Amino acid sequence: MEKPYPPLKELPDALALLDERFNLKPDNLPVLFLDFDGTLAPIENDPEKASLPAEVKDTLVKIKQAGLHVAVVSGRDRADVARKVGLPDLYYAGSHGFDISGPGGFHDHLDAAVEMLPELDEAEASLKKQLSGVKGALVERKRFAIAIHYRNVADTEVDKVREAVEAEKQQHSRLKMLGGKKIYELKPDVKWDKGQAVLWLLKRFEVDKESTPVFYLGDDLTDEDAFRVLGGKGLGIIVGPDGRETEADYALEDIPAVHLWLKKLLEKLP
Repeated sequence: MEKPYPPLKELPDALALLDERFNLKPDNLPVLFLDFDGTLAPIENDPEKASLPAEVKDTLVKIKQAGLHVAVVSGRDRADVARKVGLPDLYYAGSHGFDISGPGGFHDHLDAAVEMLPELDEAEASLKKQLSGVKGALVERKRFAIAIHYRNVADTEVDKVREAVEAEKQQHSRLKMLGGKKIYELKPDVKWDKGQAVLWLLKRFEVDKESTPVFYLGDDLTDEDAFRVLGGKGLGIIVGPDGRETEADYALEDIPAVHLWLKKLLEKLP
């Protein structure tokens, strides 16, 4: 029998976690993983308009200077999210972890995903053609994924978007389809996601999630993969009013609460 996971509204407040009982030790600092859209920055109708508030950027700089490993794990293209955050000393896992960079010019990607770039090229061209007549539909190409946004599509036209993406998926057996907040995505159908990227980064950081505090903050369905791999050893924190069931351990109400949580974490650092 599958474990029943609680709705977000029933989860304890992550702010109380820092206020009441969480103590950090100088010799065992936590690792911090952060989603971008919907977690650090508000979701915009036009993805290009999303931006990191200056005060949040300043807090992240101070958290990094305190000695923490900090990684931004996003569905956005790696170069895009790195540009929007603008902090070269952080790690960035883009396209749900297929493409990773870090300080000192570090860069790696999943070879299996590179092999599927031609299929992504074909699917991108086809979807742009199919959806050209759907007002508000946006086909956004990332290096290792295609995001099809329907936030600005009329409700009566959303089924057309979904059907087009599903049909394209059928034409490319090595791609898989994901859903999210007003978005569908096609990406390589390999065993890799945000959760696998988190585990990979923990190995690179040479920390053990069994003994080191690991925080992951995210708001979307793809963040559930990260909550899942932490398996209660780390602390998954879901953001937003979504009432769905989740594998996160704690919740934050909204993006301002995330900003407050980061400030509180900084205050707690030894």
